[in-house]
Amino acid sequence: MNPFLPTPSASGLEDLIEKAKEDLAQRLSIPTSDISLVEAKEVVWQDGSLGCPQPGMLYTQVITPGYLIKLKYDIRDFEYHAGKDRSPVYCENPLPPVEGMSKNI
Repeated sequence: MNPFLPTPSASGLEDLIEKAKEDLAQRLSIPTSDISLVEAKEVVWQDGSLGCPQPGMLYTQVITPGYLIKLKYDIRDFEYHAGKDRSPVYCENPLPPVEGMSKNI
């Protein structure tokens, strides 16, 4: 972990970060140790898509609390989005969280 980033206070977020790293490592066929954490913060998503809407899918139209996890491998950044009670998902074409409602943890 980058020593200049705030340490996540909740062990639940730490678990989500590890799950996101494991998923990215599997996608790229690399060890998790090659992946660095750029940012992890509590956010509010516009709807149930968690900022990762998929074509043809319908989502609940309610403000949804969750997390934004940004990882880095080599020079490329990767975003994972999660809900409070949902595992992180890789978001290839991410939408931003609701402005003014995010907080670094």
